[in-house]
Amino acid sequence: MLSENKVIALYCIVDDLLKAMRHREDIRVRVKDSEIITTAFVSALYFHGHMDNARMFMKIKGYVPKMLDKSRFCRRLHRISELLYTLFSQIGQKLKDMAGAADYLLDSFPVPACDNVRIFKEQRLGNEGFRGKWSAMSRWYYGVKVQVLTLEGIPVEFCFMPGSQSDVHALTKLPLSVAPESNIWADGAYNDYKIEDLMLEQEGIWLLPRRRSNSKRKDAPWIDYLKLHVRKTIETQFSCIKAKMPRSIHAVTANGYYIKVALFVIAYAFEKIVQ
Repeated sequence: MLSENKVIALYCIVDDLLKAMRHREDIRVRVKDSEIITTAFVSALYFHGHMDNARMFMKIKGYVPKMLDKSRFCRRLHRISELLYTLFSQIGQKLKDMAGAADYLLDSFPVPACDNVRIFKEQRLGNEGFRGKWSAMSRWYYGVKVQVLTLEGIPVEFCFMPGSQSDVHALTKLPLSVAPESNIWADGAYNDYKIEDLMLEQEGIWLLPRRRSNSKRKDAPWIDYLKLHVRKTIETQFSCIKAKMPRSIHAVTANGYYIKVALFVIAYAFEKIVQ
């Protein structure tokens, strides 16, 4: 639920992180980067990603009296997109450092860029590799898979992958920089014995995917039940993130599409911290 306390808390966390990073801005700017990022978070959390609605809300309520117009706001957000990812990386690393050896959940969810029947008109991504199978909906889609690593329900790492790639590739794309003796629970799509052994031998991290029926490393029934039970937690978190997304993400460029999708994950992480 949108409230004044949440908006202020989001702004304070973002502003404090930027100060801790010694982030510097041009002294001539009318709107600070922390205000732009907070407005983007508000759009993702409460306006289904509609930037203009969030921009007008922040201006009318007096949170950002000198709010930029629609065009300048979008250009500014694109310019500081790398800063947005750095903020998420910083807060995620702090959470992992405080948790020490802990239980993490790894899974993915698809984000279509357009309906399957309209792929021939899609020009932003422009690569057939983005066509993938959405197993839960028994349909094909065109877009990306968002691979997310969560700690107690809070996303701490994420990356984008083309829809056609299998989830196991995320094991080489995500940093997975967690403390030794940590457990990473995942579903059967993340089975890779070689990576599993390397993570345990070199970093002391236990990768615990569910085993397939033809697996050479079968789990005991009680372990399989435990993995299934733990995995349901992250599905609940993904449902919360996807509930905030619109039916279709409006973006003119591929970079704009990635920024909007990333905002839903990052804003959700910051909202969980505020709570």
